[in-house]
Amino acid sequence: MTPRIDLAHHAGAPYAAMVRVEERIELDPRLRGLIEVRASQINGCAFCIDMHWADARAAGESEERLAQLGGWQESPYYDERERAALALTEAVTHVSETHVPDEIWAEAETHFGPDELAHLLFQIAAINFWNRIAVSTRVLPASYVSRNGEESP
Repeated sequence: MTPRIDLAHHAGAPYAAMVRVEERIELDPRLRGLIEVRASQINGCAFCIDMHWADARAAGESEERLAQLGGWQESPYYDERERAALALTEAVTHVSETHVPDEIWAEAETHFGPDELAHLLFQIAAINFWNRIAVSTRVLPASYVSRNGEESP
């Protein structure tokens, strides 16, 4: 797989603006990590899975919980608040199919106040944005690049 284009180089202003948007999202780092990894798994974004898995581990997330994310509904590793965030993450990530059902939204509202829910929604949207950019441009996972010495264009 060959990377297609370096958007930070060719579209620096919008790229930087999106980075600034993400910097302003206020969310618990461990919850952010779960959201970023789960949406990236759904979207098949190897670059983002690689990056956010490492970020989540650095924020104190366990390897067991990250490994269980694909089956979070069946796993005992997540509390009700995390489950509500993960359900919302999946519904928003699959928005063309789900249109974010009222029951998923209502469950999220029971665990997150309006401000935190707004930030949660921005985080879900942001990782979906980055997944679409990384998949479209075929960005290679950093761990692969560092192991193989490959460079992106």
